[in-house]
Amino acid sequence: MSVLWIVLGLVALQRGVELWYAARNTRRLLARGGREVASHQYPFFILLHGAWLLALVTFVPRDASPNWWLLAVYALLQVARVWTVASLGPYWTTRIVTVPQAPLVRRGPYRLLRHPNYAIVALEVAILPLAFHAYAIAIVFTVLDAALLAWRIRIENGALQSRRTLAPTHADRPV
Repeated sequence: MSVLWIVLGLVALQRGVELWYAARNTRRLLARGGREVASHQYPFFILLHGAWLLALVTFVPRDASPNWWLLAVYALLQVARVWTVASLGPYWTTRIVTVPQAPLVRRGPYRLLRHPNYAIVALEVAILPLAFHAYAIAIVFTVLDAALLAWRIRIENGALQSRRTLAPTHADRPV
């Protein structure tokens, strides 16, 4: 089995587990009175990221030799991704769900950036294709992802604005 297929299999498995975890968190947040904002955006992200993986499977030769340095960077991004997801805990979801009166999480990478997960995803979309010398895939999907993220961040910032002034909970834990 080629390095490409192993890496893409791991990425697909990771994304599947994340979608399951996000769906579970979404259901729980909605049951607590949360509300989803801009649900019409969600299919675009699923389509884009599915097409990104499909493009890698379709257009990168199976025996493509990887750039091991870029694969190492991609692996480090996965550590950052886990840190980000763990920092949000039950608030992490792939949708925009806000729970009124719940303060924003301000621990982990959220002490440094408002949207660390989006920064990580943007880097992943570029770096994985570059690791297999798929420059066109990196360029096309990075541009498309940046456009979607700009749209999403604008809407998400608006949805979270009323919660930005709430005091953090004890030890900065989500409520």
